[in-house]
Amino acid sequence: MTRLRQAVREYLNMRRSLGFKLRETGRLLLAFVQFMEEHRSSYITTRLALAWAQQPSIVQPAEWGHRLSVVRTFARHRSATDPRTEIPPPGLLPFQPKRARPYLYSEEEIRSLLHAALKMPYRFERGKLRPWIYYCLFGLLNVSGLRLGEARNLELQDVDLKAGVLTIRGAKFGKTRLVPLHASTCTVLADYLARRRRHWAGRAVSSYLFVSSRGNRLDAGDIHRTFYALSRQIGLRGPSDSHGPRLHDMRHRFATNTLVQWYRSGEDPERRLPLLSTYLGHSHVSDTFWYLSACPELMREAMSRLERCWEGQP
Repeated sequence: MTRLRQAVREYLNMRRSLGFKLRETGRLLLAFVQFMEEHRSSYITTRLALAWAQQPSIVQPAEWGHRLSVVRTFARHRSATDPRTEIPPPGLLPFQPKRARPYLYSEEEIRSLLHAALKMPYRFERGKLRPWIYYCLFGLLNVSGLRLGEARNLELQDVDLKAGVLTIRGAKFGKTRLVPLHASTCTVLADYLARRRRHWAGRAVSSYLFVSSRGNRLDAGDIHRTFYALSRQIGLRGPSDSHGPRLHDMRHRFATNTLVQWYRSGEDPERRLPLLSTYLGHSHVSDTFWYLSACPELMREAMSRLERCWEGQP
């Protein structure tokens, strides 16, 4: 193992111990080290970093900038132990990361999606629970604001229906948090758990809340494929659309609906925003604010409040 490869492994281990997942970063840095080894370079140079970053000729320039930024961050770390390290200066491959524009689901669209999930056909007895799994999973994402990974990782021990609380473990940055549930959500989950017990009675099954027909934790790819199929079925996506509403948009919907309710009930959204940020598991309030941008309904509520403040002003 070369010193540079060992340095990358130590760097990734150090940052992951602080709670960062670094899945893509790890993959890119190991690919970069392979490139450096092929060029027989034992330390980072700006020339080689640029050459590696621009290797995929078919991707958007923003991807080049992202790849170089990954190397730049590691190079800053590496320069403390290897003074020969060149840190690629900012601006060589400028890019502006773009977040997907969130889709604001209507109540009718959510109802249609959940209804379609319950009506999913299954060929064998072992798939009998599948419609209820997706009905509860999609419904939980909609009413709780959980990330998909957080919902997938829920285990039976994390669900306390008496207290009406979910325990979210191993979220971003390794944090654990408690998520309260409405009584109606607890009722649906209790029904699902009863069906789950009957379905798996006398057979081996994992402790995950949402499991596949084989009794293992649901596969993320299968979740997305199921969602896309149901979305096309109810008209959220066209038959050949490769883009459209996402599961993650349910998290955005939860955040915006919460703020709209605060406006309408006379609460002070600015003061309560840190509560929503904590509930969603964000490290910074600014992360929550992004979810709340570009929502016409929020803009109307804000303007209505502003107009009320102006009433009676000379």
